Amino acid sequence: MLRTSPAPAPALRSVLAALGSPTAVREARTPALRAAQGPLSPELPLPVHVLGVAAVPGHAPGTRLIGWRFLIRSGGRAIAAADTMLTPDGWSFSHFFEGPYVVATERALLQAEALPASYQPRLLSVPELYMQTLWLHAEPGDDGATTTPGAADLMVPLAPAPPGIAAHHTYQAVDLLPVLRMRLAPPPLLGSAAPA
Repeated sequence: MLRTSPAPAPALRSVLAALGSPTAVREARTPALRAAQGPLSPELPLPVHVLGVAAVPGHAPGTRLIGWRFLIRSGGRAIAAADTMLTPDGWSFSHFFEGPYVVATERALLQAEALPASYQPRLLSVPELYMQTLWLHAEPGDDGATTTPGAADLMVPLAPAPPGIAAHHTYQAVDLLPVLRMRLAPPPLLGSAAPA
């Protein structure tokens, strides 16, 4: 069972304003959004965190909240997404997009709904690996801003996932995060000794 956090009201207002703006929709690189017939509604707000590259070895990798993502639904299905970002003036609309991560997010959320425990869904982005994962936080009453995945948290990599990581497989966060941290680590300098 999933318990989504309410998005900040200014983030939702900025997405609604963008959806109501013919210019914003027309200029978006989202053919599905431009061609949609009928009403468009932003749903399932998910806090978007990014995994820090400079995670300290031996410590839990830190994340930081960078935005909120809304799935844009039309005719009963997600056809695009809208991202918001935090600016000096507060939350504001960033951009619309479509593509495989929209469909994969909806699929991962359906998978997560079938789990026996309650989770708070979030997205975790790992830009250096061109990867996004649904982060299922085991404390569903949290505010969405917690920056360290907990021992009971789960991760569901979205398709397409990097080689060697199964998309739509449910991982324990404590198992997947060390793999990501290792892949993010800078390669050893030539001539230096390999770590023991």
